[in-house]
Amino acid sequence: MAGAAGFDSLERCLQRHMPAAELAEATRILYGEAARPLDLPPDAVSAAADRTFELQGYRFGAELEQLRQPHIVRVGLIQNRVPLPTDAPVAEQTAALYNRIEEIVEVAAICGVNVVCFQELWTMPFAFCTRERLPWTEFAESSEDGPTTRFCQKLAKKHNMVVVSPILERDAVHGETLWNTAVVISNSGTVLGKSRKNHIPRIGDFNESTYYMEGDRGHPVFQTQFGKIAVNICFGRHHPLNWLMYSLNGAEIIFNPSATVGKLSESMWPIEARNAAIANHCFTCAINRVGTEVYAHPFTSGDGGDAHHDLGHFYGSSYVAAPDGSRTPGLTRTQDGLLVTEMDLNLCRQVSDKWNFKMTGRYKMYAEELAAAVQPDFVPNVIKE
Repeated sequence: MAGAAGFDSLERCLQRHMPAAELAEATRILYGEAARPLDLPPDAVSAAADRTFELQGYRFGAELEQLRQPHIVRVGLIQNRVPLPTDAPVAEQTAALYNRIEEIVEVAAICGVNVVCFQELWTMPFAFCTRERLPWTEFAESSEDGPTTRFCQKLAKKHNMVVVSPILERDAVHGETLWNTAVVISNSGTVLGKSRKNHIPRIGDFNESTYYMEGDRGHPVFQTQFGKIAVNICFGRHHPLNWLMYSLNGAEIIFNPSATVGKLSESMWPIEARNAAIANHCFTCAINRVGTEVYAHPFTSGDGGDAHHDLGHFYGSSYVAAPDGSRTPGLTRTQDGLLVTEMDLNLCRQVSDKWNFKMTGRYKMYAEELAAAVQPDFVPNVIKE
């Protein structure tokens, strides 16, 4: 039931079997308190229609406090397909993606977005299933001053918007090492820093360490004008401790830019980021690309199946989850889209004060037991008769 289509089909099914009041209660139990629709400017709505991408808007509020003013932030999540065939020249593919992202970001700016995040490795096809080097490694570039970072710096300054730009990074200083990296650019146009993908999938013969290894930057959190943000790239969403560490470093919003296909992961998609928002008293933003990317040379996936020319369907369904367990509907499974979500970051502390998951967490105990568990002579604490 990921994505807007999942919500709609569920509601249609339930409408046939229960009154409206019961339907509302069933939806609340499944998805938490409903995120309220956000009124978007008519010119943004018409621009999205003209540029053929879906536009949705929702808002999460918080209780009014006596000593703190509301801390209102608008985030934008962008999901998109690659506009050109994967065998088009590298420079043409990148230019087409720049053009597509720029026209969507312009609509985000009309909607008042403060922080925008693109999907994982947004400047290229997700070609790591092919295990080929060329031309895919030619998409790699410097995170500090590469063409994509310069492009995003211009967007950030033009629109007074923080930009989170996940790219394939080429680290020339360290032996031309490649990394799966998210560059965070301040609304001033300054490169605040970068976060690297901590967890690499090794599923069948789909092994991204063919191209890059686990990140070496830990769990950085970036203090922006609009709030403290972090980037948990793709496969890291399957690891609860990865979310936790960003949260312990103070993240109020954790973005999860992804490139993930159906069957294996889609049933997990609607719940993982939502669970992380609940467990860590923060907002989480799950972003996935859309479309099916076809490659010239066939490859296998280590599952006993025949060689094929595509990894599968990227199912979109990008959404935002709040610390109180509520979430927005997702974007479509098949179209480019922009999800605009307004949130009051005061909700993070309010939920924390209510549930106290961090206060009641036994982190010292966990740290000691984890330190023991990684030792070669570890003996599990199993009590037997």
